Amino acid sequence: MSRQIPRLTLRIAARIFGQNSNQCPVWDVKMAAKDDYLLDQLIDLGFISKPQVEPLRAEAESNGSGVVDLMLERKMIRPQDLTTAKAAHFGVEMVKLSEMRLDDEVISAVRRDVAKRYRVIPVFRHGNTITVAMSDPSDLDTIDSLTHALKSEIVVSVASEEDIETALAKYYGAGEDSVSKMIQDITEGEVEIGGPAAGVLADDGATVDADAPIIKLVNTIIVEAFRSRASDIHLEPMSKTFRVRYRIDGVLHEVKSPPKRLQASIISRLKIQSNMSIAEKRIPQDGRIQTTVGGKMIDLRVSCLPTNHGESIVMRILDKEGLKLGLPELGFFTDDQQTFERLIGLPDGILLVTGPTGSGKTTTLYSCLNFINRPDRKIITVEDPVEYLLAGINQVQVSEAVGLTFAAALRSILRQAPNVIMLGEIRDLETATIAINASLTGHLVFSTLHTNDAPSAVTRLIDIGVKPFLVASSTRALMAQRLVRKICRKCAAPYSPSDSELRSLNLDPNNIQNATFMKGKGCSDCSKTGHRGRFGIFEIFVIDDEARKLIYDSVPSSVLRTRAREMGMRTLREDGARKVLAGLTTPEEVIRATVGDVD
Repeated sequence: MSRQIPRLTLRIAARIFGQNSNQCPVWDVKMAAKDDYLLDQLIDLGFISKPQVEPLRAEAESNGSGVVDLMLERKMIRPQDLTTAKAAHFGVEMVKLSEMRLDDEVISAVRRDVAKRYRVIPVFRHGNTITVAMSDPSDLDTIDSLTHALKSEIVVSVASEEDIETALAKYYGAGEDSVSKMIQDITEGEVEIGGPAAGVLADDGATVDADAPIIKLVNTIIVEAFRSRASDIHLEPMSKTFRVRYRIDGVLHEVKSPPKRLQASIISRLKIQSNMSIAEKRIPQDGRIQTTVGGKMIDLRVSCLPTNHGESIVMRILDKEGLKLGLPELGFFTDDQQTFERLIGLPDGILLVTGPTGSGKTTTLYSCLNFINRPDRKIITVEDPVEYLLAGINQVQVSEAVGLTFAAALRSILRQAPNVIMLGEIRDLETATIAINASLTGHLVFSTLHTNDAPSAVTRLIDIGVKPFLVASSTRALMAQRLVRKICRKCAAPYSPSDSELRSLNLDPNNIQNATFMKGKGCSDCSKTGHRGRFGIFEIFVIDDEARKLIYDSVPSSVLRTRAREMGMRTLREDGARKVLAGLTTPEEVIRATVGDVD
C-alpha cells in the first residue's frame, strides 16, 4: 500500500487544482514519476542497466515521448518485462491469462461492454470481491470506475496487453457476431428466444422465427468453427452443462458453451437443418448440412447419438474448395515422394493406405487421383460418403438403403471400362475379392484399410478371407500413415529435447549435435498452442518378389515387417524423427502419434 500513496497524493492534488495541465503541472510530474518507477524497477530486476538508460533520457525528452516507450520501440526490453516490473512495483500478482481456464461464472462477473471499455479480464470472484487482470495497475481512474460499475470491491492483478486482448477476444468475442457475445446476450436476457412469427417448430412446440437468436447462434457456431480451421464440432450434453468443442489440428478445444436451457432448441435446429426427425430421440440419426461461409461452399456431415443427458451431435466440416491436393502438402520428403509417384503411376495393381480413423487416408487418396488425373484416363470412385468433389472424376455415392453397396457399385463400374478405381474402404470379403480381381485385370485400384502398420494390411486381407495368392499377386505397395501437428512458423523457436524424447525417437545425442530442434512458443496466430496445421508421417512397404513369396506362404505380419525393414522401409517413428530433425514438428507429437510403433 505504501507504494501507492504518492500516486494517491498526486491524484488528490490533481482534483484540487483541476485536471488541466495549465492549472497545475501534476500530470507531467505523474508521467515522469511513472517512467522513473518503471525504470528503477526494470534496473532492479536486471532487465536493463543504468548505462543503457541515461543516453535515452535526453532523446525521449526532445521527442516528447517516454523512456520506457522508446525502449520498447527499440526492443531493448520485452512487453512481458514491463508487466513483471509493474507487478513487482505494486506488489500485485502477475497472471498469464493464456495458461488459465476461466469459468463462465467468473467471466459473467464483468459485463462484455465493461470488460472491453476498460480492457480488463475477471480472473477470480469471492463474495463481493472481484479480482481483475489489467495492464496498468496505476490507473486508479479505471479501478474507481470498475468499483462503481460493478458495485464490488476490486482487487488488481497484472497481465500483458497482448494477453488481455487475446482473452477479450476469447471470452467476450472479437466481433459483433461472435458466439461468446450471442451467448452472453441470451444469458443476460437482452434477446428473447423464439417469437410469435410462423417458422420452425422447436422441441417444446414454440415457433422460431428465421432471424431468431437460436438460429443465429447455431449459424455463428458453424462459421466460427470453420474460421478456426476446425475439422469437427462437438455438442455434448452433460448433467449440468451443454459443452461445445472444436477439433483443431486433431486436438479438441473447449469453447464458451451455451446455457443448458438452450440445449433442446439448438439440437432441434441442427436436426431440422440436416433433415433428421426431431420427434425421434431414441435412435441414432445421420444427416448433412450444406452452407456457404465467406463465399465458400462447405458440407457438414452430422451425426446424432442419444445419451443419458440428451442427444449428442458431432458435425464433420468438409470444405469442398479448401482441400490441398498436391503431394508435397501431404508431408512427403523428396525420396518418399518419388517412390510414391512411381507407385501411383503403375498401370495396374492395388495400393492400400492404412491407418486409424482420422489419419488422413482419404486426403491421401484424393491427392493420388488429382496427381494422375489426365484426359486420357478414366477414373471412378466409390465412396461413403463422397467427401470432396473432384473435377474430371466420376464419383459414386454408396447407398445401402437402395442396395448400392461397395460390392454392387464395384461390379457395375467395371463395365464402365475405367483405368483407375478408388474404393473408400475395403470392409468385407466380397468387396476385397472384386477389388483384387479388378487389379489383376488391368485396373489400378486405390483403397484403405484400418490397420496400425503397413505389413498388417496383408494379414487383414487374408483374415477376412482373401486367398493369399491373390493378395501376393495383386498388391503393389502398402502405406501406413499418421498425422502430426506442424510447428507454428510465426512463433517457432529453438529448444532442447529431453533425453527420454531422444531415446524414444532412437536418436543418439552424439550424432545430432548440429541439429536444431524447434518448438512453437504460442502466439495469436496459433491460438497459443504452438502448432498450426498438420502433415503426414509415412511407412511405405513396396512389395518385391521375396515379399510376395512370404505373403503366399501366409507368414505372420512380424516376418513381413522384418523383410520390409531389410528392404529399407522406414517406420512411422523413424519418418517422424526425420521431420523432427528438419524442424517441422516436435518429438512429443511424433511419440504421441506413433505410440503403437513396435520398433
